[in-house]
Amino acid sequence: MATVTNFKLVTPPESSRADKPGATKASEAFQEKKSVSVNYDRGEHEVSVRVGGFRKADIPRRYRLRVENDRFQKDWSVSEVVDRLMALNRWEEVDGVLNSWVGRFARRNFPVLIRELSRRGCIELCVNVFKWMKIQKNYSARNDIYNMMIRLHARHNWVDQARGLFFEMQKWSCKPDAETYDALINAHGRAGQWRWAMNLMDDMLRAAIAPSRSTYNNLINACGSSGNWREALEVCMKMTDNGVGPDLVTHNIVLSAYKSGRQYSKALSYFELMNGAKVRPDTTTFNIIIYCLSKLGQSSQALDVFNSMREKRSECRPDVVTFTSIMHLYSVTGEIENCRAVFEAMLAEGLKPNIVSFNALMGAYAVHGMSDNALSVFEEIKRNGIIPDVVSYTSLLNSYGRSRQPGKAKEVFLMMRKERRKPNVVTYNALIDAYGSNGFLPEAVEIFRQMEQDGIKPNVVSVCTLLAACSRSKKKVNVETVLSAAQSRGINLNTAAYNSAIGSYINAAELEKAIALYQTMRKKKVKADSVTFTILISGSCRMSKYPEAISYLKEMKDLSIPLTKEVYSSVLCAYSKQGQVTEAESIFNEMKLAGCEPDVIAYTSMLHAYNASEKWGNACDLFLEMEANGIEPDSIACSALMRAFNKGGQPSNVFVLMDLMQEKEVPFTGAVFFEIFSACNTLQEWKRAIDLIQMMDPYLPSLSIGLTNQMLHLLGKSGKVEAMMKLFYKIIASGVEINLKTYAILLEQVLAVGNWRKYIEVLEWMSDAGIQPSNQMYRDIISFGERSAGTEFEPLIRQKLESLRNKGEDPSPLHRHEGTLML
Repeated sequence: MATVTNFKLVTPPESSRADKPGATKASEAFQEKKSVSVNYDRGEHEVSVRVGGFRKADIPRRYRLRVENDRFQKDWSVSEVVDRLMALNRWEEVDGVLNSWVGRFARRNFPVLIRELSRRGCIELCVNVFKWMKIQKNYSARNDIYNMMIRLHARHNWVDQARGLFFEMQKWSCKPDAETYDALINAHGRAGQWRWAMNLMDDMLRAAIAPSRSTYNNLINACGSSGNWREALEVCMKMTDNGVGPDLVTHNIVLSAYKSGRQYSKALSYFELMNGAKVRPDTTTFNIIIYCLSKLGQSSQALDVFNSMREKRSECRPDVVTFTSIMHLYSVTGEIENCRAVFEAMLAEGLKPNIVSFNALMGAYAVHGMSDNALSVFEEIKRNGIIPDVVSYTSLLNSYGRSRQPGKAKEVFLMMRKERRKPNVVTYNALIDAYGSNGFLPEAVEIFRQMEQDGIKPNVVSVCTLLAACSRSKKKVNVETVLSAAQSRGINLNTAAYNSAIGSYINAAELEKAIALYQTMRKKKVKADSVTFTILISGSCRMSKYPEAISYLKEMKDLSIPLTKEVYSSVLCAYSKQGQVTEAESIFNEMKLAGCEPDVIAYTSMLHAYNASEKWGNACDLFLEMEANGIEPDSIACSALMRAFNKGGQPSNVFVLMDLMQEKEVPFTGAVFFEIFSACNTLQEWKRAIDLIQMMDPYLPSLSIGLTNQMLHLLGKSGKVEAMMKLFYKIIASGVEINLKTYAILLEQVLAVGNWRKYIEVLEWMSDAGIQPSNQMYRDIISFGERSAGTEFEPLIRQKLESLRNKGEDPSPLHRHEGTLML
């Protein structure tokens, strides 16, 4: 059973008494009385403020006599009137309550009534009550009420209405003061209308009203929140020149202006100036600094600031915003476990997470497709009595899209509409991506159309998402359709959109169209970046257009675009394929000097270059260098080095490298097996070859038929027919599809050792598999029967072949002609 304690904290009244009997002084009438309710079991407390105001005994005598015997006239306190107004339904009028209130005859109650309604954020009630006040007899509104009303409209971003009150008060002969301008500047600043705020400051100065520090702070914030950090700094300088010194709030607003303008380095420099001027920062200051450090990629420094705030002696303890910023930091770096740990630490310190905190955690799960975890957080939001917003639904939808569950993503979208949460452009883009990234291009296009039907205008991200979907489906016609749709809707493609479209053409093997689109991109003066050239260079290499790839490298250097690992690796591949080992070595060394550490792909490309030029010694040294630099070799790199060893007459080193691969658990591929078989053939290591066949079982399904055919041929040509047949049986058992070439290799090798029975058996296998033997295969066995089988077996061979014909497996009948079987 929860324990609730109620008690009142009352400020002692002034010792002086009213001048008239029965009257109450204003200081006593409007004294705030606090009532506190504490629930110790739940750890909750609630404080309510009650205000009495002027009551029946305090109004003029003529009004007291008027309401003395009227039972409909109630002697309510101001707080009681507010409670009754709050209990009204939206369609009920406030006049009924206010006209029954005796306190309406004391005009000094009116500002207090507006103030109490403003505290509770009831803007619609305030507007209606204020309208009622203005029609009361002998009443004229004062500056204080107008100022309160303007501030209330500012909090709700009702800028036009706030500006209307500003002009209305002047019609009522209320001259705006510093507080009025301050409230109005704040209203325009909240709405991002910084030019209006600047104009208001000019009007204020022309009216000879001295701006206060609060006025300057509101104006700086109006400029800074709109990203106009230069204007914010100019106002700050004027503030100092006019003799109004900045305070900590001013410095925080300037830092926030740098943050909104994405001037993160300048924000850190300004923070250093604050420290030099011995300005003591607060939690808000550190929150901004943590955000800027995170955006600059200085995660360790941001964490240092966060940990210093958590120290016991720290004066600036982290708040919900601080913890949420750190959660965003871990989310960007992909450290999901740390993101959850920070959320738990926030709860452990007694801080109540808000919707932004929950969304940050859910967004971290969503990016990595952890839909179950995202759903758990979504349900936790509801359990905490918080209403999920559009970001919450979008994150959950995105998590299902990333986890390849577009159907569930659509369910979240429909649930969002059912809960009357209007999807925005980010929501639609996430749903388009959910279908497009999973290969459902028609559904993605349908969502794009539905988006427009619902009045949401697609943006360039929508186009990029559709282009990426086209790339995955490899349908080049859809790329052109999306580009045409973007042009007809007036969507200007940015660099990312062009990169997606060029990549789509490359994936569809449409290099010419990709190049044409790149030229269009340059004509429209859209700046190409490293991603653009990476796509073009790698695509050119993929289509064996190596000179074109080299030309893009030169263009990239002319434009002073930094080269990436992907570009270096692709160019290395281009030089390698063309046998230009000197140029490959040059670009490889350039890559190192540029501080771009080569990865396994770059090393593998260089290995192929040395392999093509038969420099097995250089290849071996490069492989050792790769290991020394901590680059773990993969299967491709190992097969390239094995090929170099075989070509360089060092087959024994192939076995050494094979043992190294087993030690490092590098998976074997078909190319690796082939090189090992080649080394076994060269060194006549047949026992090792047979052992290798045993080891190949798990890898057979992944090997290409061309590679298995080469290994069968290698074994048969070396006279190891039994080993060849053993490998063939394993291939059949693994379910790998074999072709006519496979059977031709078997027939050639078994006939070479004179095993005509096995030859005919293989022909029967072919017949059972529905593969028609070639004419040459029949000629070879007939020729063998006549030449080498002798009179004893030659008729038997003919009989076997005739049996195949009678079974109907051979569509080309055998005919005897001049003592010879002809096809």
